[in-house]
Amino acid sequence: MSKPNFQKAIAFLLRKECIIVLYVLLAIIATSKQYLHHSFNNYLIYKYVFWHTLDAQNLYKNYAEYLDSNHYGPVFSLFAAPFALLPDGLGTFLWNIANVAILLWGIYSLPLSQNKKTIIAWICAHETLTALFSFQFNIALTGLILLSFSYAVQRKEVQSAFFIALGTLIKLYGIVGLAFFFFTKNKFKFILGGIAAFLVLFVLPMAISSPAFIIQSYQDWYQSLTHKNSLNASLTSFQDISLMGMVRRISGDVTIPNGPFLIGGLILFALPYFRIKQYKNLGFQLMLLASTLIFTVIFSSGSESPTYIIAFAGVAIWFIVQPSPKPAWIIALFVFAFLLTSLSPTDIFPRTVKEFIRLNSLKALPCVVIWLTLTYQMLKEDFGTYQIANK
Repeated sequence: MSKPNFQKAIAFLLRKECIIVLYVLLAIIATSKQYLHHSFNNYLIYKYVFWHTLDAQNLYKNYAEYLDSNHYGPVFSLFAAPFALLPDGLGTFLWNIANVAILLWGIYSLPLSQNKKTIIAWICAHETLTALFSFQFNIALTGLILLSFSYAVQRKEVQSAFFIALGTLIKLYGIVGLAFFFFTKNKFKFILGGIAAFLVLFVLPMAISSPAFIIQSYQDWYQSLTHKNSLNASLTSFQDISLMGMVRRISGDVTIPNGPFLIGGLILFALPYFRIKQYKNLGFQLMLLASTLIFTVIFSSGSESPTYIIAFAGVAIWFIVQPSPKPAWIIALFVFAFLLTSLSPTDIFPRTVKEFIRLNSLKALPCVVIWLTLTYQMLKEDFGTYQIANK
């Protein structure tokens, strides 16, 4: 290919319209494959959260309509309502398209140049596809976390607080948006907006049910999550793809507790906050966003392969923030993550290798290494020297 044609191809791939078409196609392809094979159990869970809320039936029991249990908050019934009211054939397609739309909304809200945001979207495309095959809400949740960050640094505190409240009351991971509190200009406005958003979203599902049922559902939700957490540590489950999961599975000791890892992780996560003078630097802010996204997944025993769309968005942001030209070791670490984290579930790896990676939670390994690396960078580097174009 000649140089002009190559440049035209790159320019085309960096267009926002190209990314939108790509993501919609990924949603259609994944949905078609799974729907034709009657493999959309997660979608049925989401659908029946709405119908069970409407009928005031326990949201967290196992039902004949699907082969698992729900682990989302009562407000999720309203999020799922537009899709639940449609035939499954249409609802599944629109569900996945809506999820990628929220993710792209989050990516393109970031204070970066258009090209850098598009590169992040390209990097996240394969992890998005993995999550689409499972009809995972984690795609949209990643977008909500990104939006909570973008609005925080844009001094739109109420909007940021709303997305944090929405993400939290649907799936607890959303609460990590509070990590961006110190980047807000008007903290009082942020707090008031957050309280108001939580109250409104807490009450809103009562419009299609009853106050007593919704309050009881929040209690049931807590018990459901507690029970789920106790099951995640199994040495053969498809969950616990985390730092703790790696240690438990490689050692063969399922009794190793989460506590020491979480305490150590929280200390390391909090240390960069002491660099108050760095708060004003966009590079530091974006690195904290990357840290938050990766931390959320590698320190959760509930993490499974499709959850890694959250962590890999963090990996993409970390990579984009690195100054150019990027050192060889940064590129090598990113390639390591792309191969082992993103591509390990695919057929480019032999079945025995894929199973070895899964059984030892090694999908988490590159993300753990990158998170430790970026934590060190946040503690040592002067982000005022980073040239990060945001236009």
